[in-house]
Amino acid sequence: MTSLPTLSVRYIYLDTETCIGSGKIQLLENISACGSISAASRAMNISYMRAWVLVNEINRICGRAAVERQKGGKNGGGAMLTPFGLSLVARYRKIEHFVENAARKELLSLRADMDDPESPASANFPLMADDTSS
Repeated sequence: MTSLPTLSVRYIYLDTETCIGSGKIQLLENISACGSISAASRAMNISYMRAWVLVNEINRICGRAAVERQKGGKNGGGAMLTPFGLSLVARYRKIEHFVENAARKELLSLRADMDDPESPASANFPLMADDTSS
């Protein structure tokens, strides 16, 4: 049997111009796991500057800090998620899980239609069945 089609939540648009997406959430998760923005940026193969731009953008978009810097010292500084940052990541992942579960029945039906050449499903969508332009 072939695998089930998947659905991903790429962005959550907070208004017409701003969004939080999987990349920003992954950065926050990496900051939490690594304890620094520098290590998180290396884990994602992005520049430290790009990571800082994204952190500042997250904070600006949300109107509050998601990441808190730790002061340097003998072992250097670091960063950690604020309670809001932890909540942001948890809510994004919860929304993502909810969407996947909500779509599961339709994804199963899609896979069944794809696996069955005799499926009458194409009759329900004649424009899609007759479209040979792609």
